[in-house]
Amino acid sequence: MGTGLSHFRGFVAESFRDEGRVEGRVEGRGEDILRILAVRGVAVPEEARQRIAGCKDLAVLDVWFERAITATTVDAVLAES
Repeated sequence: MGTGLSHFRGFVAESFRDEGRVEGRVEGRGEDILRILAVRGVAVPEEARQRIAGCKDLAVLDVWFERAITATTVDAVLAES
């Protein structure tokens, strides 16, 4: 006879899987921003690189991503709205 914990184990595993997806999206978005800036020839000082790579807020990263497409400086990407 089972312990009845299979549903709980499934829930926990799914939670970790979802968390991993979000972390992957966050990390990937930061890398995308840095790549766009590099391809466009926009200089990114180390402090700005660390700020972008260290950001864990996907909504903020999405704003920066959109700005990186047209910005001529990293300051324009990271400017407060």
